[in-house]
Amino acid sequence: MKQAMQMGGTPNGSALGSTLTGWLKGVNLYGLIVPLAIALGIEVAVASGLISAVLLPPPSEILQTLGHLAGRDLWQHIGASTMRVVAGFVIGSGLAVIAAVLIGLSHTAEKLFDPTFQGLRAIPSLAWVPLLLLWLGIDETSKVTMIAIGAFFPVYLALIAGIRNVDRKLIEVGEMYGFGTWDLARRIYMPAATPNLFTGLRTGLSVAWMFLVAAELLAATKGVGYLLMVGRETSRPDIVLAAILVLAIMGKLSDSILKFFETRALKWRDSLESRFQ
Repeated sequence: MKQAMQMGGTPNGSALGSTLTGWLKGVNLYGLIVPLAIALGIEVAVASGLISAVLLPPPSEILQTLGHLAGRDLWQHIGASTMRVVAGFVIGSGLAVIAAVLIGLSHTAEKLFDPTFQGLRAIPSLAWVPLLLLWLGIDETSKVTMIAIGAFFPVYLALIAGIRNVDRKLIEVGEMYGFGTWDLARRIYMPAATPNLFTGLRTGLSVAWMFLVAAELLAATKGVGYLLMVGRETSRPDIVLAAILVLAIMGKLSDSILKFFETRALKWRDSLESRFQ
């Protein structure tokens, strides 16, 4: 143990380091080329007078605004929005998994509940705001509930499709071994539908961020959506664009974390994506 600590620290620290290293290896630095090129183009266009700085502030001004906000209460806004998204996403995706498994494995449940879910899915996000405010007030409960609604449907639809597309031969083999409904779900349906599940989770997470903005724009005193509202009411496009940039970064970081776990969970797949890893 002493030798191991001298060479690489504690075992837990070594495991954490290898996990972090694996995540960093998956970072796509080529993805920075396009946004940096766009930012450079906007900077040049504003400096040359082709675009009005009043309508579209240059990226250098947006970065200065971000630095100013970071010195005040930006991190509080980011923390508040992140907590809302995490809570709503966990609740919404958890309920979606339960509903998808129950409905996916029961034709009767599908006929009873799926039409209602499909109708609710078509309701725009802003339509939920006044109703949730009337029912739950303007505190955190209404915001988290709205985010949970947004995260529910992508996960539900993706997992339903994954369960319904499981190879029938696998199901027949499980039945030959005497698997009951629970064993089939645990040992055949869910492992086979895991790729669809992660697709739904990543889509649901992005929708959760969009529903967050809708909730915070209308009823919040802190959060990144609240910064958008402040920038609009004070006619400060630099604050609006700074808030949009923060949302883009937070959304990308959260999606990258999910993609990292997806890659580790689906190592067993012999797919085209495995050739590029």
